[in-house]
Amino acid sequence: MRSRLVPAIALFVGCAALHPTAGSAQYPANQGSYPPPTQQYPPPQQGPYPQQGQYPPQGGQYPPQAQYPPPNSYPQQPYPATGQYPPSNYPQPVPVPPQQLDSLVSRIALYPDGLLAQVLTASTYGNEIPDAATWALQHQGWQSDQLARAISEDRLPFDPSVLALLPFPSILDQMARDPNWTQQLGSAVLVQRNDVMDVVQRLRDQAYQYGYLRSNPYESVTYSPGYVVIQPVNPGAYYVPYYNPLVVYRRPRPGFFAGSAIRFGPAITIGAGFSPFGWSGAGFGWREHNILIDRRPWVRTWSNRAAYVPPAAYARPRYEGPRVERHDIPNRGREFHDRDGHDRGHER
Repeated sequence: MRSRLVPAIALFVGCAALHPTAGSAQYPANQGSYPPPTQQYPPPQQGPYPQQGQYPPQGGQYPPQAQYPPPNSYPQQPYPATGQYPPSNYPQPVPVPPQQLDSLVSRIALYPDGLLAQVLTASTYGNEIPDAATWALQHQGWQSDQLARAISEDRLPFDPSVLALLPFPSILDQMARDPNWTQQLGSAVLVQRNDVMDVVQRLRDQAYQYGYLRSNPYESVTYSPGYVVIQPVNPGAYYVPYYNPLVVYRRPRPGFFAGSAIRFGPAITIGAGFSPFGWSGAGFGWREHNILIDRRPWVRTWSNRAAYVPPAAYARPRYEGPRVERHDIPNRGREFHDRDGHDRGHER
């Protein structure tokens, strides 16, 4: 009997050795536990910018900055809807140092004299520019006489200097999108007009000396020591020049063709319908530091800005009321008289 027990005990011990946890308390199976260590979270999404600690990118160069837009591509974005332009704020002006006037005036210094005079005077009414820019978009592409009739029919409440720029939606858009620039320019025109005009002439002289500013099929450039006059070849057609201010006032690099630095937009026709807005004689008296509107000096300053009346050839009333487009139907009733000229009433 004992001889049979010994092999059985040995067999049991061997099984225990093969399964050391047999007979002991077991933990539940690995169900519902955390993901195994080998499972990782999704990698971070790679974007167009280098990750932290990777600046500068390989090659030691940062991504190139946005280049100056091609002249013929302006404007690249549609106008905002009414009320979506940045608000304008005109605090008490502070004279701008001459060094800062260069950057303030550089983008418009090469405009033809008549157009530049209208931009400078309109900048003093910066609070009207956003609504005027929106209206100009709604009538973009309208011809001169048709646009003048629409201005009269809609009874726009803007100052004549602002109405004068309605045929130039790209310029109004530039002024509306950058209200800080418009505010500073308008303040400088009101408090330091002589400095503004001197900077315009200095920048024009530089552009002429470096070969950028020359007469062409669009405008005539007259140069004399101290004064550069720019006039449209056709007095009734203005071409807006587009140029990079960082280029045209510096010496051209070797091999660069200076004549290609200034380009022009489509012709803007200014007909007789725009005479009430000062276009019958807009320009400058450079020696006297006068801005000429209707061939008369424009005398608005910071002190008289509230009571100033623009010297338009035909004074336009300042309409009050909502600024909405309205094309009224003419009154169909007519007054008639007898053969002696006496009023006999109205026929309805």
